Amino acid sequence: MVVAAPPSGLVRFRDLARDPRAVIAAGSLAVIVVGLPLRLVSPEWSAWLLLGGLVVTGAPIVWKTVIEARRGHWATDVVAVLAIVTAVVLRQPFAGLVIVLMRSGGEALEEYAAGRASSALRELEDAAPRIAHRLADADATSVADIPVTDIAIGDLLLVRPGDVVPCDATVHDGHSLVDVSRLTGEPVPVSAAPGTNLLSGSVNGDGVLTIAATARAADSEYAKIVALVRSAQATKAPLARLADRYAVWFTPLTLLVCAGTYLATHDAMRVLAVLVVATPCPLILATPIAIVGGISRAARRRIIVRHGGALEALSRVDTVVFDKTGTLTIGKPAVSRVLTVPSITPRELLRLAGAVEQGSSHLLARTLVDAAVAGGASLPAARHHLESPGRGVAADVDGHEVAVGARAYILERATFTPEALAALERDDVGLRAYVAVDRRLAGVVEYEDRVRPGLRSLLARLTTLGVARTALLSGDHAPNVKAVAAEAGIVDARGDLLPDGKVSVIHQLAREGARVMMVGDGTNDAPALSAADVGVALASHGGGISAEAADVVVLADDLARVADAIVIGQKTLAIARQSIWLGLGLSAAAMGAASLGLLAPAAGALLQEGIDIASIVNALRASR
Repeated sequence: MVVAAPPSGLVRFRDLARDPRAVIAAGSLAVIVVGLPLRLVSPEWSAWLLLGGLVVTGAPIVWKTVIEARRGHWATDVVAVLAIVTAVVLRQPFAGLVIVLMRSGGEALEEYAAGRASSALRELEDAAPRIAHRLADADATSVADIPVTDIAIGDLLLVRPGDVVPCDATVHDGHSLVDVSRLTGEPVPVSAAPGTNLLSGSVNGDGVLTIAATARAADSEYAKIVALVRSAQATKAPLARLADRYAVWFTPLTLLVCAGTYLATHDAMRVLAVLVVATPCPLILATPIAIVGGISRAARRRIIVRHGGALEALSRVDTVVFDKTGTLTIGKPAVSRVLTVPSITPRELLRLAGAVEQGSSHLLARTLVDAAVAGGASLPAARHHLESPGRGVAADVDGHEVAVGARAYILERATFTPEALAALERDDVGLRAYVAVDRRLAGVVEYEDRVRPGLRSLLARLTTLGVARTALLSGDHAPNVKAVAAEAGIVDARGDLLPDGKVSVIHQLAREGARVMMVGDGTNDAPALSAADVGVALASHGGGISAEAADVVVLADDLARVADAIVIGQKTLAIARQSIWLGLGLSAAAMGAASLGLLAPAAGALLQEGIDIASIVNALRASR
């Protein structure tokens, strides 16, 4: 039986309800609600209830702050704790309980805004190969299943169709198409033949391969990706709380006003009143409320922000690094050009080749069929298919023997002249399918990925948002990467990068002082997404491990949402700062009034609530 999981928002709410800080806030509110009406019946019992409630709910806050202070962490909590302790000493529990309510409730809300930790490591480790099929020798028919940890360099391993390559290896025998997209991000499969180097984590196609291990599983490429993500997440410095940065100067100012008030008046009640109105509830409340609003606003744009720190990081981005395939490009190869010998037209070549390929599930076969149909061809039925796994396929179409496949496969079975072959291969393109008709070379079909529309306008928009530098990092061959970069208008383009190479570039940018956003979509991008100040995964088709490793997930198939995320981050933090300045300005004025004896502690607590409400109302603008 399959039980549906509760909505993530409900899960988050349940987590909030179990947060000790939320429990403390609820407890202090309950004491206030019961204790104040009780004063009409029994002032003495009301006083004891309020004071006891303050001691019980305030003690955890005081203890935690003392521990943090001993570690050198002085932040917004210091003034709040001094106010709580002073309220207990002077038996002014109502003022202290209000502070406990605001401080605990604000921290619980801030934790709620922080979101959940990424499970990228768990996802990566779950997807790692576990079993390898070891051969006794090259000619053996018996196969032993072994844990991948038992693989030794030089072992001969059998890789069946659909298997994950368990370690870095060289193909010893067999032909197949191998999906390397999890590692390089490239959607075009690699044609594997004897001598081809394969990386662990690649997925075999429909051919059977015998491979020779060149590294242990623990030293292979997939294990390196897992280690890179683990290292990036462990060393990524957490953002300091926005409130704490303001508290650095506001807390000493408050203590100076308290000291001056006591020296001038020797009135402890005035000091308590100053502490009550100076308790930085706007600092505690404004930021998480604005961040929750910003997260909600982003969600309406199908942008999932995992935690509040990501919004702050988005607001500070000045460098954006893109992956290529599936990010700047569509991520699906398309037929770009058809070259033929003079005796056949490109449309007829596509019609015959499409007829042969229409029964195949291979990505390139489907692409070729789509191109033939889009060109207006009506595909005839093909008969007597003869497939060479990983190399090509031949069939009879309208009385012609038609073969489609790799260069070596076609040239082995077709006649051609060097001049005709040179004419068909006049450019150095990334991927071709060769076609023979009646055992004569007839033409080639060239494939390439397509750059997303509107890319240049996106880059221009990023510039207006303060992004001073963009870069393109890819596992694809450098010439292909530079061609896409030139079309997009990106100067810094680097190709032939494995995941650790992308991480190295991001670390170098960080050392230069850049605040880096990494935008990617594949497993190979997970380490770089984790290493950047903010990682953005394009996950319109699922996302998988890259979505787990990222701080921000874009669910729409629209690269422009990357700029939208930056805008939301900038506006959210601007509103949070406005709310903080509004609250601190009003609190400073109230401190002056309290030091002159114009506010009693209880009245100051109520006034502080009004200041909090003003800050909260302003912070709520972030959700609009």
